[in-house]
Amino acid sequence: MSSRPRIDYRAKSHLSYFAYACHRFSGLLLACFLPLHFLMLSQSLRGAAGFESALGLTDIWVFKFGEWALVILLAIHLAGGVRLLMIEFGPWRGLRKGWIQVSILFAIVCGLLFLYFAN
Repeated sequence: MSSRPRIDYRAKSHLSYFAYACHRFSGLLLACFLPLHFLMLSQSLRGAAGFESALGLTDIWVFKFGEWALVILLAIHLAGGVRLLMIEFGPWRGLRKGWIQVSILFAIVCGLLFLYFAN
């Protein structure tokens, strides 16, 4: 007899697991972004000229894509956090798939609005 617990793969195919994984993954990627953000902000310590030259990098298409990805990640993480708060503090009525789909739609709309208003 094996003492290892069996893994129920049905639980990992549920939409709630997908929402959990998206929230966790977006949080990890946002944590990886923070050192780059602080590095950019530290350029202001060199004066206005140093900060302006660092900001000049943001005109490259890779950084524009990164800004869009950052907005998407923030929206996904926000929606996942709201979902967790609803589970923790709201009345339990079972898992509702509609909230997860609304969260995904919210993240997509945020990204599209960012692309529309970004010049």
